[in-house]
Amino acid sequence: MTRDRTLGVAVIGTGRMGSDHARRIDEVVSGARVAAVVDIDADRAAAVAARIDGCTSWTDPAAAMAADGVDAVLIASPGPAHEAALLEAFAHDLPVLCEKPLTPDAASALRVLEAETQLGHRRVQVGFMRRYDEEYAQLKSLLARGDLGRTLMLHCVHRNASTPPGFTGQMMINDSVVHEIDVTRWLLEQEVTAVTVLRPAPSSAAPEGLSDPQLVLLETSGGAVVDVEIFVNCGFGYQVRCEAVGERGTARVGDAHGLCVDAGGRWGGPIAADFVERFRDAYDRQVQAWVDATRRGEVTGPSAWDGYAAAAACEAGVRAQATGARTPVTLAERPALYAPEGR
Repeated sequence: MTRDRTLGVAVIGTGRMGSDHARRIDEVVSGARVAAVVDIDADRAAAVAARIDGCTSWTDPAAAMAADGVDAVLIASPGPAHEAALLEAFAHDLPVLCEKPLTPDAASALRVLEAETQLGHRRVQVGFMRRYDEEYAQLKSLLARGDLGRTLMLHCVHRNASTPPGFTGQMMINDSVVHEIDVTRWLLEQEVTAVTVLRPAPSSAAPEGLSDPQLVLLETSGGAVVDVEIFVNCGFGYQVRCEAVGERGTARVGDAHGLCVDAGGRWGGPIAADFVERFRDAYDRQVQAWVDATRRGEVTGPSAWDGYAAAAACEAGVRAQATGARTPVTLAERPALYAPEGR
């Protein structure tokens, strides 16, 4: 792939995330175009393709990856379909931006990791988009400089207005807290070593059978402790916050610093409706960074190891939910391909 050539991307999955990524590549991102879209629902794929000049629609990911003009793959299909799509992309040696999860469990994520290792070079960037959020990036830089000394704790909040039908307790870990797990590993440059889940009395707004909210405690290899309030039926909007507590000070991101109005004895401002609104800019920057790196012949950003480590920590979190006990995280040996930068 040369820098002066437009990157042809096959988007796999045309649900909410996939169709939004297709729009993003077509309208926002420079240096790339949507060459193909794929979905098992042929009509849905065709409808997305019809809105994009020169885009073809497919129901088979393998056929789309082999099509003329496809240089890279963006996977936004449901998690259980990721492993097969990733292995097919490896067979074509195509660079991939894979929405989280890498795969739904640690065993399949490890298989992907091993397959990529056999290629001898990275091909996967995992879609942990918070790393591309401006506020989180500022916090990362602050902690890396050491201005606050060693980070002792992180206090995290993750709130959603409501959950769709069928949302389960396990999804609170696998679909939501997974972001805090990745943020913890990224900000602190440490692995999560154990997970504990505490469950207060459920909110009256929680659907029947769902224990909501929960408090998730993460321990890390560097001795830090992270608490995560996960509250997926808070009722009033979408909020994500993170406060780092260091030896010489604290720093917090996620407070709404947009328009604030004082009037009629009250003050306040808007609260994002959902993750798409809150992290819209982060998604844009993430995809643009992936396109730019791919056109340079590089793979950057969260790796398959990051996806695997998050999956392993999520599995420990789900066990901790079920047992109420502190649950260690078990990781395979980290391959040299995924050695941290600068080490």
